[in-house]
Amino acid sequence: MLSRLKNVLLVLAIAIPFIILGTFFYLYLGLPNVTGLKIKNPKTTALIDQRIREAQRSHESYRVRQYWVAFETIPTLLKDIVRISEDAGFYQHHGIDFTELKEAIKKNWEKRKYVRGGSTLTQQLAKNLYLSTEKRIFRKIKEYFIAKRLEANLSKDRIFCLYLNVIEMGPGIFGVQAASRYYFNKNVSELDLEEMIRLAAVIPRPLIIDPRGDHRWLQWKTRWILDTLKKYEYINELEYRSEIVKFQ
Repeated sequence: MLSRLKNVLLVLAIAIPFIILGTFFYLYLGLPNVTGLKIKNPKTTALIDQRIREAQRSHESYRVRQYWVAFETIPTLLKDIVRISEDAGFYQHHGIDFTELKEAIKKNWEKRKYVRGGSTLTQQLAKNLYLSTEKRIFRKIKEYFIAKRLEANLSKDRIFCLYLNVIEMGPGIFGVQAASRYYFNKNVSELDLEEMIRLAAVIPRPLIIDPRGDHRWLQWKTRWILDTLKKYEYINELEYRSEIVKFQ
């Protein structure tokens, strides 16, 4: 019996490294070629295709709203708001924010459930472009490698531009231009401070939160963003006081 157990352990000791290595190469070799994204905008994304399939399965009508705009057209303040609320260290990390990831793991462990993602803008872009919303370990591993590939081939501004143009911001609404037109009937370049904050606030919960509403979670998120903008001097005291009353 002891001899059989030793043999099993020996086989496992030999096999496991090969299994891990084989899985690594399987995932790595299946990664998309992202170099074309340097100059070309994708015609669709994995997330858009997923939402279309979901609507078809439930026999629901589904319209995709998505309009590409140049990075320079998007207000700098909106970029700052999205960055500080979703990935404050975006211009410092290389695709993965290990400090934020560590905090997310700690928070999830304390709560005994998934309450914090820890994904960077680059990881979110990788998921939206090529993967799915499923919370599976292999998907997270592929997301990691795609994020690293995006960072190796594209500039930070290009990654951010793609993100802002494809991020899901409501049912059938993708990108800040489509969201601006749908929710506020204006182009993204025409948004005021309140509208920018409201749009950025819904990014974590785009299918259940309307930026025009007064949902309790939306009120909390918009106030947090406004406080953060004031704390790091993106807005002054006068701007803060004029806006805070709108989020109560």
